[in-house]
Amino acid sequence: MEKLDNVSADILIVEDEVAHADAILEGLERIGHRCRVANDGATGIAQIKNHAFDIIVTDLVLGGPQDGLAVLAAAREFSPGAKVILITAHSSVQTCRAALQQGAFDYIEKPLDLDELRMVVQRAAEDTAHRRAIVELRQRLDEKFGFENIIGQSPAMLRVLETVRRVAASDIPVLLLGESGTGKELLANALHQNSRRSDGRFVAINCAGLSETLLEDELFGHVKGAYTGATSDRSGRFEHANGGTLFLDEVGDMPPAMQAKLLRVLENGEVVRVGANEPIRVNVRIVSATNSDLPERVKNKKFREDLYFRVKGATVEIPPLRQRREDIGLLIDHFLKQASANHGTKVDGMSSDARRVLTAYLWPGNVRQLRNVVENMVVLSGGGRLEVRDIPPEIHKQPDDLADAQLGHLAGISLEQAEKELIRNTLKMTSGNREQAAGILGIGERTLYRKIKQYEIE
Repeated sequence: MEKLDNVSADILIVEDEVAHADAILEGLERIGHRCRVANDGATGIAQIKNHAFDIIVTDLVLGGPQDGLAVLAAAREFSPGAKVILITAHSSVQTCRAALQQGAFDYIEKPLDLDELRMVVQRAAEDTAHRRAIVELRQRLDEKFGFENIIGQSPAMLRVLETVRRVAASDIPVLLLGESGTGKELLANALHQNSRRSDGRFVAINCAGLSETLLEDELFGHVKGAYTGATSDRSGRFEHANGGTLFLDEVGDMPPAMQAKLLRVLENGEVVRVGANEPIRVNVRIVSATNSDLPERVKNKKFREDLYFRVKGATVEIPPLRQRREDIGLLIDHFLKQASANHGTKVDGMSSDARRVLTAYLWPGNVRQLRNVVENMVVLSGGGRLEVRDIPPEIHKQPDDLADAQLGHLAGISLEQAEKELIRNTLKMTSGNREQAAGILGIGERTLYRKIKQYEIE
């Protein structure tokens, strides 16, 4: 994540030793944070119920029946966005490690090092500020541009949506690049809905798997008697999309002869139905998509260079799901709700262990594969809370070729170098989100933080 300067936060300090509470208060207010103090767990919980805090710093052991874990539980229930930092004696470290699995942000051992506390608080404040900025941007995009069907708040997806927003108002062709299952048709539809052509039709056609004859008939239509079985005139997709948007999915797999015919239509704005002589004027915007390397296909004479430059007016690259893992939790929640409604199966969410398995998977089929897996889990579970046992067996083991692609480059280096590389790549994958990275790596966030310092990873 990009580092933010001068980030201030609203902080609740729950500490029963008044001198310690005052020291923490002074130390955090001195660097610009806004703080409140509660001297026992019950008062702290009452504050959490009545005020919104960005960060809660609490001692694990507090005077009275309510301890730091009770404060953590209250934060999760009444202020789920708050980052909870626990202060503990060495003898209770194991308890704090378990608390990390329950949603705590981090813990600090006594005797308290104020500089370390400031550092952890600042990291929590930056993380909160980043998340808030992402949510606000996402809300603005949803409200103004109708992107609510495209799930994701990762920086990578927000950049994609910003690009789509910028090019939507123009009529230039758009080429969407991305692996199969990344949601190219959803983005094409979003482009149409945010264009000046939104009152017209959005018409989609998959160019892969169709012969030249079938594809020509689908795109351009035919007249009565053009071939056996053509008993009446039929308009093609170009005519049907007139005044709107035509989405050419998998355009890279279009038969070579059809590429020349498509190029003529894009150059002169006219289609000729199969069996006819007279051209028909059409006015459509072209949005194309492919999961293939078009420049490589051009180089190998499998795709026309002139057509390539016609369809690539603006290029939008959609990241695969493995490069935006912070969106997986949002997608899981969305697909759970969707599948429950579609199949009439009531589920009570998904366990953190099951989420961890799904987050660590590489998802070669991307969002489409995740949706199918979640739907499969919902249907076969019969309801209740989804657990690791409900995950399809093939997800538990990465395909060999994907594992080789991820790990093969680590051969021949020391364990320390491999660990450093693994941590660096995982942080890059999660756009710097240490909480997500720690979950994927299977270590505590505090351990990850120490490794980052040890290896001097930025």
